[in-house]
Amino acid sequence: MSVRNIAIIAHVDHGKTTIVDQMLKQSGTFRENEHVDERAMDSNDIERERGITILAKNTAIHYNDVKINILDTPGHADFGGEVERIMKMVDGVLLVVDAYEGCMPQTRFVLRKALEQKLQPIVVINKIDKPSARPEEVVDEVLDLFIELGANEDQLEFPVVYSSGLNGTSSLDPDPAKQEDNMHALMDQIIESIPEPPQNQEEPLQMQVALLDYNEYVGRIGIGRIYRGSVKAGQSVTLMKRDGKMENHRIVKLFSFLGLKRHEVQEAFAGDIVAISGMEEINVGETVCDREHPEALPVMKIDEPTLKMTFLVNNSPFAGLEGKWVTARKIEERLNVQLKTDVSLKVEPTDSPDAWTVSGRGELHLSILIENMRREGYELQVSKPEVIIKEVDGVLSEPVERVQIDIPEEYMGNVMESIGERKGEMLDMTHTSTGQVRIIFLVPSRGLIGYRTEFLSMTRGYGILHSNFDSYKPVYTGPVGERRQGALVSMEKGKATQYSLVALEDRGVMFIEPGTEVYEGMIIGVNNKEGDLNVNVTKAKQATNVRSATKDQTVTMKKPKILSLEEALEFLNDDEYCEVTPESIRLRKKLLNKSEREKIARKKKYEVTKG
Repeated sequence: MSVRNIAIIAHVDHGKTTIVDQMLKQSGTFRENEHVDERAMDSNDIERERGITILAKNTAIHYNDVKINILDTPGHADFGGEVERIMKMVDGVLLVVDAYEGCMPQTRFVLRKALEQKLQPIVVINKIDKPSARPEEVVDEVLDLFIELGANEDQLEFPVVYSSGLNGTSSLDPDPAKQEDNMHALMDQIIESIPEPPQNQEEPLQMQVALLDYNEYVGRIGIGRIYRGSVKAGQSVTLMKRDGKMENHRIVKLFSFLGLKRHEVQEAFAGDIVAISGMEEINVGETVCDREHPEALPVMKIDEPTLKMTFLVNNSPFAGLEGKWVTARKIEERLNVQLKTDVSLKVEPTDSPDAWTVSGRGELHLSILIENMRREGYELQVSKPEVIIKEVDGVLSEPVERVQIDIPEEYMGNVMESIGERKGEMLDMTHTSTGQVRIIFLVPSRGLIGYRTEFLSMTRGYGILHSNFDSYKPVYTGPVGERRQGALVSMEKGKATQYSLVALEDRGVMFIEPGTEVYEGMIIGVNNKEGDLNVNVTKAKQATNVRSATKDQTVTMKKPKILSLEEALEFLNDDEYCEVTPESIRLRKKLLNKSEREKIARKKKYEVTKG
């Protein structure tokens, strides 16, 4: 059976995973009586809730006697390392573009990676059934992007398929009325346009690992493409390590993919994508080869982390009340398990046995790790995210992101001013006939920490902001994007009362509801002004035997702003922690005692004055 290997790439929410669903269903990969969830490839709970793909996944279908291996890639920049490695495993890509939104920042990011690898593209204009669809214009936009990114002549002659992933229809005609009631046009185009892998099964084995999985029964699993030769279960092989060392191993189990399942097989051949177990220390980019012919393939580049946080054992007054796993040993074990599959993550010890520096590709990358841990029953504290400064050509440099903002014209002045304060540099601005403005900026990554919430408030929720890593540039001097407003900090331990919260409403926005248990040093809201304000939210109304006709009228209280994990991490300042448990997300001061905080503040003020 011949093979085709393709990756499906797109901006977030342009419909990659839905298209894969339809291909799986229509190729007969599932039994007729088999229940299949929507977005079946998004197997993780967080992926389903947020509608994004976090982990690269591979599947395969049989269509017209051809096995098509499909790799569904993440669309978010934080998981770009996975996208880059997947490009090494395939011979072509399906570039999915929304028929209304057109080319977006992540479209540019993933397409650049594909063109660099000289892969054959097929453009899929998806959501053709939208009333606002503009397929011909979007194809022109895609062509312009190909030219801008330096595509060669063959790549510019890309075939175009028009589809509706939701309805499971496709055609080669941009007219929505001519959609065929199946995905055959797309699957036929894959077989016709994507080159078949070289037929070199008789040569010595050479396979490269691009993804990792972990199973507590068989240990670490390496997933990769066989570039030449064949591999058998039980075969003795040589593993060529990243550092040039060679290790001999035996392949314990060999798996092939079909549908959403891994199937154990005894043998696989060049061109196929397989998973192997039996090598506990196998890593991304390493080559599995024939013992008699140990030849390494070029080592894959793994994206370096750009953001770091401190993970700590929870030591708040409420520590251990809600979590199942709360000790340093358990947290460290969990972080080490994550390292087995997440190659873009780094975990380093600190001077304290109860704290670790955890580095990742961005806020989303780290917040998803924290969210997974709390769902598994872990309790911990985390610090404000910080960018990683590194030396480039002898100059201290920091990560800078390319930011695309789409906003109504009326908010343009405020947004440009706020980005300017965060050391943003405008690259391009275009006005549309609908009164919208699209502005492209280069902004230091630390200037974007905490900015999204401010941006949504500033644009009344009408603004759209997308960003992805651009490059390292010399460090900007001075503060970039610090939080201006102070926090409302509880002075007492106890239960928050409606009486106290209503009395404080004019001072700021509350993060808690009446009846919430609080402790001294816990942040219960954001101050309207600069500087922190210590408040007592546990005070109850004094009962008296004097009654008045108007005194006890029902008081209406403003709805508090309950922070999500991302919002809580964005809110943090340098002197604050986010306390994360399976049931709660709380913000707190590092120093809980008011007197200690005041003493430190006076000392800093004195040092600044003296200096």
